[in-house]
Amino acid sequence: MADPSSYRPQPGQIPDSPGVYKFRDEHRRVIYVGKAKSLRQRLASYFQDVAGLHPRTATMVTTAASVEWTVVSTEVEALQLEYSWIKEFDPRFNVKYRDDKSYPSLAVTLNEEYPRVQVMRGPKKKGVRYFGPYGHAWAIRETVDLMLRVFPVRTCSAGVFKRSAQIGRPCLLGYIGKCSAPCVGRVTPEEHRELAEDFCDFMAGRTGTYLSRLEKQMHEAAEEMEYEKAARLRDDIGALRRAMEKNAVVLADATDADLIAVAEDELEAAVQIFHVRGGRVRGQRGWVTDKVEAVDTAGLVEHALQQLYGEEKGEAVPKEVLVPALPEDTPVLSQWLADRRGSQVSLRIPQRGDKKALMETVHRNALQSLALHKTKRASDLTTRSRALEEIAEALELDGAPLRIECFDISHLQGDDVVASMVVFEDGLARKSEYRRFQIKSFEGQDDVRSMHEVVSRRFRRYLQEKLKTGEWEAEEGDGAVPEDDGRPRRFAYPPQLVVVDGGQPQVAAAKRALEELGVDDVAVCGLAKRLEEVWLPGEEDPVVLPRTSEGLYLLQRVRDEAHRFAIQYQRNKRGKRLKSGPLDEVPGLGESRKQALVKHFGSVKKLRQATIDQICEVPGIGRKTAETVAAALAGAVPAGPAVNTATGEIIEDENPAPAGGGTSRQ
Repeated sequence: MADPSSYRPQPGQIPDSPGVYKFRDEHRRVIYVGKAKSLRQRLASYFQDVAGLHPRTATMVTTAASVEWTVVSTEVEALQLEYSWIKEFDPRFNVKYRDDKSYPSLAVTLNEEYPRVQVMRGPKKKGVRYFGPYGHAWAIRETVDLMLRVFPVRTCSAGVFKRSAQIGRPCLLGYIGKCSAPCVGRVTPEEHRELAEDFCDFMAGRTGTYLSRLEKQMHEAAEEMEYEKAARLRDDIGALRRAMEKNAVVLADATDADLIAVAEDELEAAVQIFHVRGGRVRGQRGWVTDKVEAVDTAGLVEHALQQLYGEEKGEAVPKEVLVPALPEDTPVLSQWLADRRGSQVSLRIPQRGDKKALMETVHRNALQSLALHKTKRASDLTTRSRALEEIAEALELDGAPLRIECFDISHLQGDDVVASMVVFEDGLARKSEYRRFQIKSFEGQDDVRSMHEVVSRRFRRYLQEKLKTGEWEAEEGDGAVPEDDGRPRRFAYPPQLVVVDGGQPQVAAAKRALEELGVDDVAVCGLAKRLEEVWLPGEEDPVVLPRTSEGLYLLQRVRDEAHRFAIQYQRNKRGKRLKSGPLDEVPGLGESRKQALVKHFGSVKKLRQATIDQICEVPGIGRKTAETVAAALAGAVPAGPAVNTATGEIIEDENPAPAGGGTSRQ
């Protein structure tokens, strides 16, 4: 534990201007990022008597070993830089909201020639119009199904669209009137895009004008005695009104606003957001966070605003943002939001009327979200704690193995040998820490030797990271140690327990790898599939955990996850190898020129029969490349003729080869 006075800057060194500061620990890892209107005043507040600081702030300053800062010209720039650094360094003492689920949105891909309506999750893409997020994907599909009657926009995937265009026949939706079938030319690209834009306008809340236009067309059709057309328009109007009823009007003045509410206790906080567009609730989402820094409701709101709008621009930032408490730098945040939207944004607390009533509803949702999270976490935490304690007791460890790493080897009869490493922290999978390995030191099937290589490579990287941070003294001749930039390292954190998929031989190989590297503070065990026995290094008999043991169940989950991850990697690797063709072996021949060659000649078989001069006729292929291609194809063994098993006839290969250069038979 460091003494803050040991790294306190001199008062005259800190500028009295806006900026962003970083606290680093003794290994140069960034542990906290903050911003300030006056760096001098803000940093001075951290270096008072530790006993007078908030307990979380005191923990942070005693964990840190240095502080540094960057001066900016305005407070808005400081806000933006703080957000960027929190995303980049992932500091352990900053509040980080995490979504309690992956919320789906309704997306219209306006960046495509024929825009598509679909359900999307994950990060937003450029050129795609989003509506939501929604609580459930089925809610989106129900709305889209009603609206496709009026706006028959394409909803099919690229593969289905391409297939329909090739055969000249639309899919089922095209036949029942829920798609305008641009794939077969029923509408032009311009007409289809206009349909997609009308769909977006309606979803954005501009419904009144469109419904009025449809009603006018219906009355005109009825007056002209076109009763079938009038009936169809009547049904269209009914479908749109049913779609609108799914989102009840909550604000009568057609407001575009986001309402943010916070429910918190001493340890955790839950945030709920309602997205209101055109006076209707168009989406909802929620976050939960641990309060790892000393922060009040206003501070939580500020962090929520940064996460919610940090990557957004334009209309994704609404005209109004209603919050339960105003952050300290409200004018700065308002200006930052206005810059992202491109026009003025109102950031305020609702005082009365419908908006205050809706804010109370959002707050009730936040309270329920926090209560549900605590119930789930308490149950899960109790079970996980018991499992870790049982493992520690059975393996006679000094403490609970808070970080467990498991290794597994996968191959197909000695080919494509790979390994996986999965990580569980506090009994939960940490997928961002998963790693994959290709076996490099030998060929063939030898699980024991493979396990020794993989464990050696993983912990050799760990020792290299210790060397970089100064935790491990370099031997003479090791050279200079590069300075750490504060980013999380891939193999920087050691496990308390290494689990291998296998029995005594695999366990012995892993233990030998650790001993050769001088790593003596990591426990090793193996879990054999046959009887689910736990093997320890040097022990003749296994440790048998009860079948009802939570510890055994956790080890099984870790082992099965490593097995799944290894098989997935091995299958992907084998699939790529099987799909490769003779053109893949030509050095310097990229994907575009491969496709050009196959397209020009029609197949790899015909390309193999071509002369060098004929190959040079392909655009982008020079004589040297043509000679290399001809030599590679001449050295490749052509596949035997394909035979029709029903008739015994030889089938000539006249079809174009795949873009990858042909199948593995050629």
